[in-house]
Amino acid sequence: MATLDTPRVGAEAPAPAPRPLGRTPQQRARLWLRDLGWRHLVGIAALLFALYPVAWVLSAAFNPTSSLSAQRLIPAEPSLANFTVLFTDTQFPAWFWNSMWISAVSAALTVLLCALGAYPFSRMRFRGRRPGLFALLLVQLFPQLLSITALFVLVVNLGRVYPALGLDSRLILLLIYLGGALGVNTWLIKGFFDTIPSELDESARVDGASHAQIFFRIILPLAAPILSVIGLLAFITTLNDFFIASVILRSEQNWTLAVGLQRFIQDQYGARWGPFAAGALLGGIPVILLFTFLQRYLVSGLTSGAVKG
Repeated sequence: MATLDTPRVGAEAPAPAPRPLGRTPQQRARLWLRDLGWRHLVGIAALLFALYPVAWVLSAAFNPTSSLSAQRLIPAEPSLANFTVLFTDTQFPAWFWNSMWISAVSAALTVLLCALGAYPFSRMRFRGRRPGLFALLLVQLFPQLLSITALFVLVVNLGRVYPALGLDSRLILLLIYLGGALGVNTWLIKGFFDTIPSELDESARVDGASHAQIFFRIILPLAAPILSVIGLLAFITTLNDFFIASVILRSEQNWTLAVGLQRFIQDQYGARWGPFAAGALLGGIPVILLFTFLQRYLVSGLTSGAVKG
């Protein structure tokens, strides 16, 4: 005899118990803020901190007052008066050209020479290899400013024999930049070369490739990320240098952008702030363009899949 609480055959199953309601909007907001939101807040704060000086310089460049005391974040009447002063009262085009070609040539030669120096340290075994690497590292432990007196004396004496390599020579300034950038950059490129599988070299040698062919056709294309970083850093470092360029270059026609703008504003800092900001803004455009062009190379993992197995 069936009891009252025994379900009958063929009867419908009891309805499932109702599920608990989902999280409330307040709970979801707290969870998002705890897990992910704080990262967005930190990123936005860092972005604002980095962009504030840029916004201040941009505002000063278009502020017609040209005065630091009257500077406002949003100028009342923006104009191009500061750019007009910059191009009419100074030799800004010459300064800009000097900085661009010195920085570009220095960056290109730095990448080439450092890559040529890093290749034998990475792929070859020879006597003096480890002492050579440590010597490069040891040289970089000393700041370049410590050698400025020796460089000045060297350039003065060299100019007595070869006037083209004396003081006020942009060529000797370029050579100084190249010498100061070889050590640490060679180390960085050598470390990246070590990550490229050596099986690629062996396969190329079996096919009859020489060391030069392996270097230019295999190693360099795969090392594009580190070469792009080295070139970009070398370009920015050379473009922003003031101390060495101010010691070597004497005539206004040969000044770089950093030296020219500093000499232009040094005695009238408050009154010439607007043209100075305009020059700094124009000087930063090539760096932005170069970074945009090299952005696709600033990634890792180009060697993944280069060797099967």
